[in-house]
Amino acid sequence: MQISKRLMASAMAGIVALATVSLPTSAAEEQGKEKCFGVAKAGKNDCAANGHACAGQSKTDRDAKEWIFVPSGTCERLVGGSTK
Repeated sequence: MQISKRLMASAMAGIVALATVSLPTSAAEEQGKEKCFGVAKAGKNDCAANGHACAGQSKTDRDAKEWIFVPSGTCERLVGGSTK
């Protein structure tokens, strides 16, 4: 019985974690921002990507897999910026 309670608690924690990870993106999009890949400086990325789970963990400048939020329509004007 004790194992199933732990398993259920772990599953619920995972569901909550996944739900909160998706919140920042949709909230930013509602505020007129978009993800811009390839322009973040090392340690300045906005969220999980590229094999790590948190903001501020990018290792190199301008990594094509790291992103930051920018005002909508700005990314394509930045050198190396891409919305994909």
